[in-house]
Amino acid sequence: MAPSSSRLTGQITGHGGSHAVAAARQHGVDTMFTLSGGHVFPLYDAAVQPGADMRLLDVRHEQTAVFGAEAMGKLTRRAGLAVVTAGPGVTNAVSGVATAHFNGSPMLLIGGRAPDGRWGQGLLQELDQPPLLDTITKRAQTVHGTGEISASLDDAFALANTAHRGPVFVDVPMDRLYDQAEADLPGDGGTADPDRAADPDRVGEIAKLISEAERPVLVYGSDVWLDNAEHTARETAEELGIPVITNGQGRGVLPARHPLLATRARGVALGQADLVVVVGAPLDFRLGHGLFGGKDGAPLAKVAHVADSPGQIAEHLTLAGSASGDLSAILRAIGDAARPGNRLPEWRDRLAAASAEASEADSDALVSDASPIHPARIYGELNRVLDDDAVVIGDGGDFVSYAGKYVEPRQPGTWLDPGPFGCLGTGMGYSIAARLARPSAQVVTLMGDGAAGFSLMDVDTLVRHELPVVMVCGNNGIWGLEKAPMQMIYGYDVAAELAPQTRYDEVVRALGGGGELVTDPAEIGPALRRAFNSGVPYLVNVATDPENVYPRKTMGV
Repeated sequence: MAPSSSRLTGQITGHGGSHAVAAARQHGVDTMFTLSGGHVFPLYDAAVQPGADMRLLDVRHEQTAVFGAEAMGKLTRRAGLAVVTAGPGVTNAVSGVATAHFNGSPMLLIGGRAPDGRWGQGLLQELDQPPLLDTITKRAQTVHGTGEISASLDDAFALANTAHRGPVFVDVPMDRLYDQAEADLPGDGGTADPDRAADPDRVGEIAKLISEAERPVLVYGSDVWLDNAEHTARETAEELGIPVITNGQGRGVLPARHPLLATRARGVALGQADLVVVVGAPLDFRLGHGLFGGKDGAPLAKVAHVADSPGQIAEHLTLAGSASGDLSAILRAIGDAARPGNRLPEWRDRLAAASAEASEADSDALVSDASPIHPARIYGELNRVLDDDAVVIGDGGDFVSYAGKYVEPRQPGTWLDPGPFGCLGTGMGYSIAARLARPSAQVVTLMGDGAAGFSLMDVDTLVRHELPVVMVCGNNGIWGLEKAPMQMIYGYDVAAELAPQTRYDEVVRALGGGGELVTDPAEIGPALRRAFNSGVPYLVNVATDPENVYPRKTMGV
């Protein structure tokens, strides 16, 4: 029986897959990231029916499907969808779900499951899966009734899209997906956010702290973007004249070269500030766990934390102020109430000078003719060819740390990286989603040679689905984040070497894309232009100097 649905009447009739797809379409989902498995065939059958308007994007590893769905959530601010088969399909997806959890990315993972009818008899891939995902999802559940699928998934999408956003997992037994049922399709595809009005007294306390501070800094994180607060965040910073540091998807809220953007002076800003107001970011290792100030004789800074929901407010340190709720409303209220002090221009000038000094110190590296190639030279060339709306994806350790330093987005919502979980292998899934979500923009994926080993086979997916992406591999032949620290601790290193100048470009060509190896710094720019002009997935494989490792400091990475 072919599935059928009517979005006018809200009725859905057919097998379980048709109920699932109808619920997804109600929430604006038009792409199903997946790797084929018999447990979930009914979802594919529903997706390809006339009028379903659901694209099947099949990949070579389940983690890529999940990373694709996560990136779709990051870019569109609406939950992406991944569908995987039972057992190994779900376990292969776990790292991707954990990444989405730590990033607060809205997404739904639907897993196949061994049939209810013979559960407990040693069925193929019989595994109780929700307990595996319970700690890294907003909810992990099994739906045991075909007629319950659409309502359960409607609620799951709404939950994933509700602040604080994150992944939701639902598995459905194989027999329930194949069974037929009729049900009402609930909801209208919206989200059911609770009241997110912040406590006005708490907001007023933060505004008072800003008014009293001499050296305040605003830090904007990913949730500023995910909560649709990027425009208000920029307006508030400009209205108050407070320097800003960005991280994660907060990058680009203030564009490159904005006079208030103090990212290049990060060490001075966070080390000498007397007040740091962190908005939409956790006070984790990337922000020194919230221990700011104390540099050059300055006392420790007061810290205020603003989050999209109460559970995101830091509890591991004493805060001078905190507020949670709708980030746009909170920032607007702070902007209306705060009255910055007279010494703020002096503070801005100090950070502007520090930024200029840092840029001057880095200028030689960006044009370095050193051989082997200095990694910074790659970014000096890349910045010359990037459009303002280019989507830049970082998938790596040492090489991508250079990207965080030298590539400053010019628009919000154009930067993707693995986030605090630090899982390598996100690059291909993120690339696929970025090309689908931003079809007219440049998409460039920056990966170390270590990261390339996790997901490069999914270039085949890019080729099959005709999704041109430029990939740049910083190929230094080592695990850069591990080799130098192990040398420092033990005086030697093991398990930190990769083959020098491995031809990852030839792998891409073998899979139907294009690529080339670059060993001369003068050829980086021409190679990048060839890549962007090629119209195919193209890897610029740059042999970089293994002795040139990213200089790390105590605060941040």
